[in-house]
Amino acid sequence: MNTKKLLRPLLLILTLTFISCSNSEIKVESPDGNYTLVFNLNEKSEAIYHVDYKGTGIIEASKLGLGIDGLPTEGLKATLVETKMHNAIWKPPYGTKTEYPEKYSEALVKITTDSGEPLYNLRFRAYDEGIALRYEFPENKEKVTIEKELTEFSVKQGAIAYTTRVSQGVIEKTPVDEIKESMERPLLINLSDSLYVAIGEAAQINYSRMKLNSYGSHTLQADIEGEVTFDHPFVSPWRFVMAGKTAGEILENNYLVLNLNEPNKIADTSWMKPGKVIRDLTLTTEGGKAYIDFAVKHNIQYVIESAGWYGNEFTKEADASTVTVDPERSTGPLDMPEVIRYGKEQGVDIMVYVNRNQLEKQLDDILPLYRSWGIKGIKYGFVRTGDQYWTNWMHEAVRKAADHEMVLSIHDDYRPVGYSRTYPNLMTMEGIRGDEESPSNEQTLMTMFTRMIAGAGDNTVCYFAPRVTEKMGSHASQLAKTVCLYSPLLWLYWYDRPETATLDSGGAGGAKSIIKEVPELEFFDNVPTVWDDIKVLHSEVGELGTIARKSKNDWFIGTINGQSAKDVSLPLDFLDDDTAYIATVYFDDPSVDTETKVGIERLEVNSTSSIQRKIAGNNGMAIHITYKTDAK
Repeated sequence: MNTKKLLRPLLLILTLTFISCSNSEIKVESPDGNYTLVFNLNEKSEAIYHVDYKGTGIIEASKLGLGIDGLPTEGLKATLVETKMHNAIWKPPYGTKTEYPEKYSEALVKITTDSGEPLYNLRFRAYDEGIALRYEFPENKEKVTIEKELTEFSVKQGAIAYTTRVSQGVIEKTPVDEIKESMERPLLINLSDSLYVAIGEAAQINYSRMKLNSYGSHTLQADIEGEVTFDHPFVSPWRFVMAGKTAGEILENNYLVLNLNEPNKIADTSWMKPGKVIRDLTLTTEGGKAYIDFAVKHNIQYVIESAGWYGNEFTKEADASTVTVDPERSTGPLDMPEVIRYGKEQGVDIMVYVNRNQLEKQLDDILPLYRSWGIKGIKYGFVRTGDQYWTNWMHEAVRKAADHEMVLSIHDDYRPVGYSRTYPNLMTMEGIRGDEESPSNEQTLMTMFTRMIAGAGDNTVCYFAPRVTEKMGSHASQLAKTVCLYSPLLWLYWYDRPETATLDSGGAGGAKSIIKEVPELEFFDNVPTVWDDIKVLHSEVGELGTIARKSKNDWFIGTINGQSAKDVSLPLDFLDDDTAYIATVYFDDPSVDTETKVGIERLEVNSTSSIQRKIAGNNGMAIHITYKTDAK
């Protein structure tokens, strides 16, 4: 049956064909018609698929399958057993948009041996934002071990990928056919001057993490980090492919990763508060209060008592149920109940950091304890990820934190897989070459369009630390990062402390840089951490990036520039028509008589305006646009 003519007005095209020979195929087309996934069996009766985007092949003929002992990969039979159309809108408790569309066409294909013995199912989805596929074992009751995954993503010869072996590593441009090690996902690939593709995974909840390796060919293979074992009905993570004429188009559509996860399972989300966070480097009672006072003055919602508050985090002996300050970090004393009480009085919540050494042995004890103390959130540090066991442990730890009404940041090697849709208490995570690694503007511009496709990234923004101008571009670039790098829990002043905080201890890394009350701090004060809309205005990977985000009636814009000076034009056609606005522009200016050398200019603009600036190499710009009637 061909429903193409009947369902074209509904923007759904599914060619429904039972596969019984090598020239039969199943075609799944996205509701908007931009993506087409075609599945068939080749001459060896192996499972094969390819993907087109706007009529251009982006994934060439590629194999599917799983490396399971005794499971054949040839001589297969495929039967289309189910099709579905889905068209919905869902509203997150917070996000990059007020609401997300969720529109896709779906086909479920049963894979059997030629004699009809069931092996597994393949589920294909074509969204307006990309395509996705996964493996399913709907009736399994025996122990099954997936030794490796055989999923391929074949791209054209000469394609260039943006690669890194580890989540906090340097990102490099690498021809796909020169990749000979497993690379992090999502993997951004430049197919041509006007076509980019991203390959990644979503809903990797109880499965080994996927990386990608071409082994010197133009066909990328899904490398999973360790065997996957199950003895019950089971589904793999989704493997997705997204495309766009620019990397910015892909980033605007990255809510696909959320869409590929289950809906929110937390009935009451009223206790979840996104916001800005500052780290107490003193680990003292008076220092904590000084940070709280600074947070009140500068519209920061959280203070976190960071590593060292309960002892040396890297020892098994440290006890995260006690306040026992590490003498290598601070001279103390730290009266945690008093800091929490003072914060509550001032309207500032307290978070704490806990290393995996303590999480793994104390999690079930410390979660109710911290809740009784009045702590509102935790940063999980140095977590183990990658294989199936620790992946499952990590997501169980997210669920347990939700049970105790704790918001979370997961640090170090964990990258988002969209689980924040299902458990939105998981607000942010590292898995990023952030400011702790002193990335150049060029590296940040690669991060914006690679890692950030996966979701929120805790970049730990610095401002007054010497490394900013020495290694990381400019201060205006740092302002811009708060817009360009989405994080519902946004860490600011990572290595900095208020002038009123004591200096008798160095805290993390011996950091003692002081926050100066320079005028542009008003941008940090005003910038939100969650948004109603996003527009990517420039997306030259590694060269220039501009992102505009809306919050209520205001727009915030961040521009980060790479190594070469550029004349930058920012059309403001996304503003409301026939409305007057004031744009406050923050830019690098060596003539300004402050330590940070940031100039401020206020302009009257409207939807026909365009802001023009020459931005020097390794500089940036930040803009806050308000209704003229709201401007001070």
